[in-house]
Amino acid sequence: MVKDSDIISEIDSFFSKNDCNRAINCIIGTISRLNLNFSGIGIEKRHNCKLTSLQVLELLLLFPFFMVRNSFQYSHSGLSKLFSCRKDMFYRFLEQDHIDWRKLVYRMSLRLLRRTGARSDSEGSLQCLIIDDTDLPKTGFKTELIGRIYSHVLHRSILGFKGLFLCHTDGKTQTMLDFSLHGEEGKNPEKIQGLTSKQRNARFCKVRDEKSVVNTRIREYKQSKIERSIEMVRHAMKKGMRFDYLLVDSWFTCADLIRFITSRHLECHLIGMLKMGKTRYRTEAGNLNAPVIIDRLKKEKSVRYSRKLNCYYAHMDAEYANRKIRIFFCKRGRKGAWNAFLSTDTRLDFFEAYRIYSMRWAIEVCFSEMKGLLRLGKCQCRNFSSQIASISLTLMQYNILSHIKRFEAYETIGGLFDRTVNGAMELSVTERIWELILQIVAVIAELFSADEEEIIRMIAYDNPKINIIKDLCRVKKTA
Repeated sequence: MVKDSDIISEIDSFFSKNDCNRAINCIIGTISRLNLNFSGIGIEKRHNCKLTSLQVLELLLLFPFFMVRNSFQYSHSGLSKLFSCRKDMFYRFLEQDHIDWRKLVYRMSLRLLRRTGARSDSEGSLQCLIIDDTDLPKTGFKTELIGRIYSHVLHRSILGFKGLFLCHTDGKTQTMLDFSLHGEEGKNPEKIQGLTSKQRNARFCKVRDEKSVVNTRIREYKQSKIERSIEMVRHAMKKGMRFDYLLVDSWFTCADLIRFITSRHLECHLIGMLKMGKTRYRTEAGNLNAPVIIDRLKKEKSVRYSRKLNCYYAHMDAEYANRKIRIFFCKRGRKGAWNAFLSTDTRLDFFEAYRIYSMRWAIEVCFSEMKGLLRLGKCQCRNFSSQIASISLTLMQYNILSHIKRFEAYETIGGLFDRTVNGAMELSVTERIWELILQIVAVIAELFSADEEEIIRMIAYDNPKINIIKDLCRVKKTA
């Protein structure tokens, strides 16, 4: 293997000779058409390295598709039979502080989105951005910047990072655009980040150049997730991303984000879940919080029932952060708890707003797939630069898989064949979730007065406590 060789071309020719399956050929073809390059990325050139930086990156992208869990296992994989090299080469590449992984992820994502946007089934589809965070658990106390975080899924503190992600969706394909890692200081001043001083001092530490890209990531680690979310969306718009709606859950629905979205010169809106708390909204009846508003709507007999969604719903126009909003309420069953979400687009009715917001749950599926298939957050390196590189590679791998699925699964069932094979077509992620809401969550939420948002989150993370729900789903599907 020499530096003049093309990794992708050699793999492609090998599998062509060996009549490999269609999937790997699609992956290799997609990577080759991306024409990856490192101009402006900041990758150091190492003349004594056996492979070029581009070749190393291409091999790292192929790891999960050849069942290579990490760099340590490369020498025992089938891929090493084609390209002989040692694990140290990959570790040195991942720990470089000057690689602008954010720029590299965006470069690939935008090229894939341009290909998707040229398809006939993309015309007129809603373009949405989704912001959400997820837990990235760790086991080693010596990882750089590691600390304890509170998991809202497990309802306890765990060792790890909080990952904040920005995702683009058109209802069929999800594309991960950006991410940042965050920590939590904790409430105990004697145990900052939930660690003792001995544990904090034992963590990996490295003196870096102030101008290095990873220093920007370290500053983001200490930043609030609301501020970082606004910066992510602003950066996406500078990169040319255009979207109709920004979808967030109740943890991110706040005055700052609403002001930011509604002040853009490009028309875009925010739809976010609300907490049924003490936050007051300006209405015609005065400054009221969400529980008081729904009580008033019930007295005015403005609550309606939908047989299609099997839920009660209502809405009221209001003002929040000096912006006009429409607040929607819904609940399952007579004894169910009321949930609320708002939209800065006051033209939407309940059904359209609910349909659009349901697209947000697609990112939960993304998290589940990336963790289960691509080992998101499972990097065991102590260097923070390696952690950033590992997650960036996972995002790139997921985007490749997501767009291959779109092109392979939807090309022959869109447009011309849409009407004739609608019953047999493969459902998109959003449509599958929508069907899940109608067939499962409606029944479970009504029977047990449960919160449907929490049920969706639990389903996406494959919580063993609700295996009975999945069994019911399989029985219903079989029937």
